[in-house]
Amino acid sequence: QVQLVESGGGLVQAGGSLRLSCAASGRTFSRYAIGWFRQAPGKEHEFVATITWSGSSTYYADSVKGRFTISRDNAKNTVYLQMNSLKPEDTAVYYCAAVSRYYSDRPPSLYEDNSWGRGTQVTVSS
Repeated sequence: QVQLVESGGGLVQAGGSLRLSCAASGRTFSRYAIGWFRQAPGKEHEFVATITWSGSSTYYADSVKGRFTISRDNAKNTVYLQMNSLKPEDTAVYYCAAVSRYYSDRPPSLYEDNSWGRGTQVTVSS
C-alpha cells in the first residue's frame, strides 16, 4: 500500500481559497487512483473528491462541486485539492487515500486495509 502524506491546511476566511497536497512517500502514485476525504468534529469520514491515475476522470461530492478541483502531477507523485469559495461547513481534517475502485457516478471504494494518516486541518472562519 502506498504511503501518503497530506499538507497545505490552515485557517482561511469564508470565500477564500486553499490548496491541499497529497504526496507519496516511499512509492509512486503511478498505478493508483486517489481520493480526498474529510472528517468534521464528531462526525464520520466524508467523501470529497477522487481522480483516476490513468486519464483525467474525476468525481466530486455534491457539496463541493463547482468549488473544489482535484488534480494530479505524476512527475511529483502528488495529488492536489484546490478549494475555492470556502464555507464554514468545509471545516474539517482532510485526508487522502488510495482508491481501490473508481466510479464515474458515485464515491470510490477504498482498500480494506486502508488506514487514515494524520490529515491536514482546514478551518474556515465566518
